[in-house]
Amino acid sequence: MAGARPDPEIAGIEYTEAQVPPEQPRGAAFFDVDNTMMVGASIFHFAKGLAARKFFDWHDLVRFTVRQAKLRTRGESKGDMHATRDSALAFVAGKKVTDVVALGEEIYDETMADKIWSGTHALARAHLAAGRRVWLVTATPQELAQIIADRLGLSGALGTIAETSDGKYTGLLVGVVLHGAAKAHAVQELAAREGLDLAQCTAYSDSINDMPMLSLVGTAVAVNPDSALRAEAHDRGWEIRDFRTGRKALKVGIPVAVGASALAGGVTAAVTIRRRQHPQVFNRRRGAARGPNKARLAVSARRTGAA
Repeated sequence: MAGARPDPEIAGIEYTEAQVPPEQPRGAAFFDVDNTMMVGASIFHFAKGLAARKFFDWHDLVRFTVRQAKLRTRGESKGDMHATRDSALAFVAGKKVTDVVALGEEIYDETMADKIWSGTHALARAHLAAGRRVWLVTATPQELAQIIADRLGLSGALGTIAETSDGKYTGLLVGVVLHGAAKAHAVQELAAREGLDLAQCTAYSDSINDMPMLSLVGTAVAVNPDSALRAEAHDRGWEIRDFRTGRKALKVGIPVAVGASALAGGVTAAVTIRRRQHPQVFNRRRGAARGPNKARLAVSARRTGAA
């Protein structure tokens, strides 16, 4: 374990041997991605990178961003998940898998690498140094999840499976979105294949939606938790790690409006793309804003900048 200690400059982490249970020959670690291993939603960062490359139209990004913000702030109802399943990857329909994967690697290196929570990554490295395998378990598409796992030096990834035909994406999914109970089921199947003892395994997540996976393993850790998971972790005596605001966040939980931030950032990016593509239309619409409407736009712009 001597080589497993994280860098001392990592904010918000108090390293102790108890954080990574020792001597678990059949143990492994499972990490959620969005807001656990990475700031924000990985699929959103990917979609924004594709939009910047004019891979699809700007309003597709707006619709996608609004959907993601809704899921993060209101929770994933059964209807929401069906809608997401039906249109989750519509923007890559007809595209070659090899092309999308290559772009995914490029976008990760360009923008997503800087969004990895160093404290969470340190925990993953500590598990690896202790001889345990580490998997990402996420609703993001399998190919993108695997890129993230490869870049972080992890064992592998479990993600949502996108349907392909003749080497191209159909825009549909195979099975269900890897979310909630589906994550727990995928972890159980992996454990059976790999000969893991789930009682010796550890799981990390930020969301109350991952309770099925967290409850499945011997050790559960809430990382950057939402308010519901924070309360549940306190009740169950689970460890809480919050890297959002450094060490202070370990003592006082400061909620983060993830959905609002994602929405503001996505709309800003979309408007920027739209302005470059159609400056005359944008300026005409902007000039039409007067009186109370103009004031509301000013407030919205200030809020977007603050996000």
